[in-house]
Amino acid sequence: MPRSYPPEFRRKVLDLVASGRKVAEAARLLGISDQTIYIWSRQHLIDTGQLPGTNSSDLSELAAARKRIAELEAELAIHRRAAELLGEVTSPKGGSKPSA
Repeated sequence: MPRSYPPEFRRKVLDLVASGRKVAEAARLLGISDQTIYIWSRQHLIDTGQLPGTNSSDLSELAAARKRIAELEAELAIHRRAAELLGEVTSPKGGSKPSA
């Protein structure tokens, strides 16, 4: 999984590049990949409306939704497996057997 950097750090890196530092120099000084800085720069342009694409807030909402969906699917799989193991045999109240 890629390393995550705090938004403040990203902002400072982009400010450093915007002030005139070369991307390669900033990357070397900070110990990060120059490709990472290019990706952050592109995302900043998207977030500010200068490029088309999905902005950061939408991406984070999408990631949270995908995580929640995965949790719900896992929970559903557990319930389905439990129902299979129990054979879904339950007798209705009143003591009569279900009709076939």
